[in-house]
Amino acid sequence: MSNKILVLGGTGKTGRRVVERLRGMKLPVVVGSRNTQPAFDWEDSTTWGEVLKDINKVYITFQPDLAIPSAVETIQAFVEAAKESGVQHLVLLAGRGEKEAQLCENIVINSGLDWTIVRASWFMQNFSEGFFLDSILANEMVLPKTNSKEPFINVDDIADVVVNALLDNIHSKKIYELTGPELLTFENAVSRIAGVKKQNITYQEVSIDEYVAMLRSYQLSEDFIWLVKYLFTELLDGRNESVTNDVEKVLGRKAKDFDNYVVETLETGIWNEKN
Repeated sequence: MSNKILVLGGTGKTGRRVVERLRGMKLPVVVGSRNTQPAFDWEDSTTWGEVLKDINKVYITFQPDLAIPSAVETIQAFVEAAKESGVQHLVLLAGRGEKEAQLCENIVINSGLDWTIVRASWFMQNFSEGFFLDSILANEMVLPKTNSKEPFINVDDIADVVVNALLDNIHSKKIYELTGPELLTFENAVSRIAGVKKQNITYQEVSIDEYVAMLRSYQLSEDFIWLVKYLFTELLDGRNESVTNDVEKVLGRKAKDFDNYVVETLETGIWNEKN
């Protein structure tokens, strides 16, 4: 039996780190991405078969998010294709507290294959590798008003958990909820980054409608705008205002904290770049 592992979204925040770890262990890895050969495209199922050839396990990250309405049909089709190709184990990355995404989780759980569900809170790295980076570089953060706190998770912890789930059957049929060790508001998070950068970052909260209008002015896709609105109006309602010890349960160490992330990120120089 093949022991090849397919990492979908293998150039993304978690996928890239999972690939690096598996390759560091000299394990056979296939990166699933629109920019690899053979290419993998969630929106083109004709690309799936070649990528799934001789694959034993798959780490599934879905873009832009499992919560979008079209995700259920796509995940259902992919899981069926994976089974036909002989895949044995699926590890699915999902958002924490996303009831819509649980429909996709259930498809994986009821697939008849081994499975592991990894639910993650907001990524710390969104401030350095994602949507918020430009605002940090501009020293000006504008976000929708929210009263809830978030247990931001370091994606390095997610990658370590995923690698464990892929390599050890003890994690089969388990659901893990991954959080960082503390609850922070977005304003708290930005303030900590500003303190370490030793630069003032202005923080402003606006209504969700004002924020959506701002995103549209940047000519972002409607799918992305829908997702951002969903995240800020649905998920940040207090449902995720708690921390778990699942990182420690899997890895035998505590989850990395936000201050550690900020110091490590500052050392990379990413926040010193100019627009």
